[in-house]
Amino acid sequence: MKQLSFCHYSLILLLLLMASFPFSHSFGQNLNIATYNIRFDNANDVGNLWKDRAPHLINQIKFHQMDIIGTQEGMYHQLEEIKNGLGYPYVGVGRDKGGKEGEFSAVFYNPEKLKVLDQSTFWLSETPEKPSKGWDAALNRVCTWVKFTNREGEKFYVFNIHYDHIGQKAREESSKLVIRKIKEINTEKLPVVFIGDFNVMPNNPAYQTVLDNSEMKDSRLISKIPSVGNQGTFNGYNWEKLPEGIIDHIFVSPNMTVLRHGILTDNYGMKYPSDHFPVMVEVSW
Repeated sequence: MKQLSFCHYSLILLLLLMASFPFSHSFGQNLNIATYNIRFDNANDVGNLWKDRAPHLINQIKFHQMDIIGTQEGMYHQLEEIKNGLGYPYVGVGRDKGGKEGEFSAVFYNPEKLKVLDQSTFWLSETPEKPSKGWDAALNRVCTWVKFTNREGEKFYVFNIHYDHIGQKAREESSKLVIRKIKEINTEKLPVVFIGDFNVMPNNPAYQTVLDNSEMKDSRLISKIPSVGNQGTFNGYNWEKLPEGIIDHIFVSPNMTVLRHGILTDNYGMKYPSDHFPVMVEVSW
């Protein structure tokens, strides 16, 4: 019997490792996508000021190797600080007038893996094409969307929202509007990720509207690895209280596979980087 060479042994070992890997997806297509309400820079947040939280929030994003981060509540100067800290560009406009004023629902992305093909922002209202407040909402609210391509040439969309915290009708109508916009914009029926701070739990009609009016699935429920972390995403900076209620969600279209889902509860010295936990998924298609 001929003795196998080192190269033969190496090839056999590589094949065994590939066969043992639990998922058959291409490594190059896997992306870590997160939704993160970073909390606006509020001078009244004594003990949790942005200047103290920012370095930890940026390092948290780096540690978890997030490729796309849909943020909510970020003001222009906060987004610029994150951009400089990560080296990631972002897409989005302020909700007040469509420029740099007011909170953004911005989308950051890893430029080494992704390229923007198209992007825009619309308002969650009866007049989505211009700055406006919709239905019974207390504030202007927006959806920023981006069409990406990855290194393999695969194209997909990300839609990032922040629903109103007061108006129930506004939340329900916002779901209907975004689903309608997704269908209008995504004429190629490409993979879609719909993320954000929905300000509703799964038992709310605004959540159910997403599932009933589209083929979108809640990534938490279809993850190959069961979700980790608290079963609540709003912590209110309260270290003593276990968060209840998931109000930050990541929905995906059926042509995407969710490999893992997590509510990330990292802290620094019994303090959280934001009053919301980021939610992250690893997806493939």
